[in-house]
Amino acid sequence: MGLSSALASAMSGLRANQAALSIVSSNVANSQTPGYVAQTPNQIEVTTGDFGSTAKTTGVSRDIDTYVQNQLRTETGGSGYADQMANILKQLQSVYGTPGNSGTLETALNTFTSSLQALSTNAGSSSAQNVALSAAQSLATQLNVTTKGIQSLRSNVEQDLSTSSQAANAALNQIADINIKLQGLAPTDPSAATLMDQRDQAINSLSKYVDVRVTTDGSNQSNIYTTTGIQLVGAGLASQFSFTSAGALGATSLYNIDPTKSGVGALAIKLPNGSSIDVAGNNVVSSGQIAADLKLRDQTLVQAQNQVDQLAATMSSAMSDKTTAGTTVSGPPAGFDIDLAGAQPGNTANITYTDSTNTQRQVTLVNVTDPTALPLQNATNANPMQIGVNFAGGMGAIASALNTALSGSHLVFSAAPSPATATTLRVTDDNSGLAKVNSASSTKTVSSLTSGGPQLPLFTDGGQALYTGAITGSGSQMTGLAGRIAVNTQLTADPTRLSIYSTSPVTPTGDTTRSDYLYSQLTTAVYSYSPQTGLGSASQPFTGSVSNYLQQFLSVQANASSQATQLQQGQSVVVSTLQAKFNSTSSVNLDSEMSNLIQLQNAYAANAHVMSVVQSMMNTLIQAQR
Repeated sequence: MGLSSALASAMSGLRANQAALSIVSSNVANSQTPGYVAQTPNQIEVTTGDFGSTAKTTGVSRDIDTYVQNQLRTETGGSGYADQMANILKQLQSVYGTPGNSGTLETALNTFTSSLQALSTNAGSSSAQNVALSAAQSLATQLNVTTKGIQSLRSNVEQDLSTSSQAANAALNQIADINIKLQGLAPTDPSAATLMDQRDQAINSLSKYVDVRVTTDGSNQSNIYTTTGIQLVGAGLASQFSFTSAGALGATSLYNIDPTKSGVGALAIKLPNGSSIDVAGNNVVSSGQIAADLKLRDQTLVQAQNQVDQLAATMSSAMSDKTTAGTTVSGPPAGFDIDLAGAQPGNTANITYTDSTNTQRQVTLVNVTDPTALPLQNATNANPMQIGVNFAGGMGAIASALNTALSGSHLVFSAAPSPATATTLRVTDDNSGLAKVNSASSTKTVSSLTSGGPQLPLFTDGGQALYTGAITGSGSQMTGLAGRIAVNTQLTADPTRLSIYSTSPVTPTGDTTRSDYLYSQLTTAVYSYSPQTGLGSASQPFTGSVSNYLQQFLSVQANASSQATQLQQGQSVVVSTLQAKFNSTSSVNLDSEMSNLIQLQNAYAANAHVMSVVQSMMNTLIQAQR
């Protein structure tokens, strides 16, 4: 029995060596195969009889560090996000152009303001008037071009959402198919190792597009979830992204959680149980290229459009709007009468008061003629606070609506008594001493080129439509204005109106009132800008001249692009470091394999020698028995 056991052990050793040799051969052959994980044989000892034991190969193990692998997938998602953000924001900088160069907003605005300044030194010069008119047209064109560039980027991102969704679906289907093939196979089965390599590759591909969290159950099935808990892959079943494109996007193409009101492509994920979830509305993904696309399309680039729209709106209003101070009501109670006659949709009445905490507050009454746009929404602690009312509804109705909206403010609104007209609104304190009305005024858009004042509707919304800031149920007139803004066609027909602001009496030759006013409005007058531009906050909005505002948002965008590039570079380093760490344990090490090959060669020779010795001893024993 001793010699038989020895022979059996040597034979099992040879078989184990052959199996190990096959694995070494596979490792060496696949050393350059992407996704291949080095394998080692699982060898166990099996007792045979009273003495000795045999070796048995029960399968293979994959040399993989799952902790590093999970980290790598997380950072791959972060890298996909950072790459897309940096790429698009860099292209956005190209849309704005290099500061100081021709064909930029900054240059166009500076050229226009310089032409107005020059016009003041040659007010009656037709040449100076034409130069100023041409500069205004160039500025409007540059705003149009900038809008086109921003919306082109949004359309590209929209298209990328479709491409990325298809790529993610392909990876999801592959993972689910491999899960099915792995059913019934032990994790140590050599054929299972190959399938698991392929599955890992598919999961790695998926992690570029969406954030993933992977768990593997006892039956070797990978279950994949987003970090928000939405299941992407289960046991043989995969969720699917579906994207319905809206085509080329415009400034008014905005996301809305109500699909009937949304103007952008709809991205949903259909779960294996048949239910469908709006990816954007439910924040299904938080990292990866798809998450970056959604943020760029619905937030980052929308904010960029808001910035240039605000620039166009502020310039238009700065030149065409006339503000008239309210008439003092001595009281008690004290306050002001505000004339609302001739106000157009979007025109405002502005009230400043000191409340019971000695805090100065502002209220802006906006003429809103579309009831579907009411009530206007305000951020918490918004200052100024906007209240929408229809100025044509009569002073009694307006006063009632305002008293309700501002109950607790210790302000009282009423129709101004005779001899005031039926279009005059009165605002006072309630005589409690808990509030003080500091000032009140109305702001209206001048429509005539020769109104008798320096105001001029130089820029219009399209051809001749005035920009008044109107708000309707479909949105604000300001949205997309930069893409539609143009020089008033009446002015292009008669450039002399850049200087002549009155025909009765006729503006004197050489009068610089209008050109001085327009130049001042663009360079020194201070305005407040919407927090939707990304500057300031609801309680402390950014204020400054038109030039200050342009420089500020261009600086913010340049910083955002720089930070995105830095994040991209940092993320690339993190991914490269983790990949190297993962490869150090999971990839094939040829030096190690060659060392293993020598050991196997020696072990094979030793086992063969044992068999030779056993055979010799058996022959001797047989001869002795004869």
